[in-house]
Amino acid sequence: MATATIATNAKGEQLRQDKIVIRTYDLWKTYQMGDQTINAVSGVDIEIKRGEYVAIMGPSGSGKSTLMNLIGCLDSPSKGDYYINGNLVSEMNDDQLAHIRNKEVGFVFQTFNLLARATALHNVELPLIYAGIDSKMRIERATQALRQVDLEQRMYHKPNELSGGQRQRVAIARALVTNPSILLADEPTGALDSTTGIEIMGLFERLFQQGNTIILVTHEHDIAMHAHRVIFIRDGKIEKDERIK
Repeated sequence: MATATIATNAKGEQLRQDKIVIRTYDLWKTYQMGDQTINAVSGVDIEIKRGEYVAIMGPSGSGKSTLMNLIGCLDSPSKGDYYINGNLVSEMNDDQLAHIRNKEVGFVFQTFNLLARATALHNVELPLIYAGIDSKMRIERATQALRQVDLEQRMYHKPNELSGGQRQRVAIARALVTNPSILLADEPTGALDSTTGIEIMGLFERLFQQGNTIILVTHEHDIAMHAHRVIFIRDGKIEKDERIK
C-alpha cells in the first residue's frame, strides 16, 4: 500500500489523505449587494472522512447550495481553508480548480445535464474525453460505470428513449466513471416521482456500501434521512451535525 500523503493546514494540524477527504476551516463566502454584505456561508468547519454518506440539508436560502459549490470547487471561498483529498483548493486559481474538480468530484444534478443527441454510453464517456483517455479505455470504463447502475443493456439509447430514473442513472454513471474522491449529488430526486426517487436513493445506498464517499445536498427531510450523517445548515452556519445510522 502506498504511503498516505499528509498535508498541513494553516493551523499546523496534519490531514491524513487516506482518512479525511473533505476538510474546511472557518470557511466563508461573502457577496456584496450594493451597500449590503451577504454572508452566504459563515465560518463553516466540516470534516468528512473517506467512505462516509453525508446529507447537507437546509431550507431555501440557508447557504447549502453555496456550500455545495465550494465543496465541488465550482466557486472559491472569500476566506478560510478548504482541503479536498489533501489538496488546499481554497488558494487555487481557476485552471487548478478545474483540474481538481474533474479529478476529485463526480457531480449528479437534479436536471441530469445529459447531451440529448448522445447515447448513454457517450454521455458517460464525456469526462474521460476531457481527461484525454484513449477510446478503448473510455468505452471499457463507461461500460463498467453503466453496469454499476444496472443500465448496461440501455447503453446505446439516447436520453429521450429513457425514463427519468434511467436518465438519472446515466448521470450517476457519468459521475462514477472518473473514480472521484466524492460523489456530490444536488437534489438528485427533485425531477423524479416518489417511487423512482426511492429507487435512486437505494442506488446511492448501494454505492455507499461499495465504498463511495457520497455528499447529498437536499431540502427534503425524507431524502436526507437516507444518508448516515446529516449536517443541518441555517443562515450560512452549521446548526446541527448528527450521525443518524
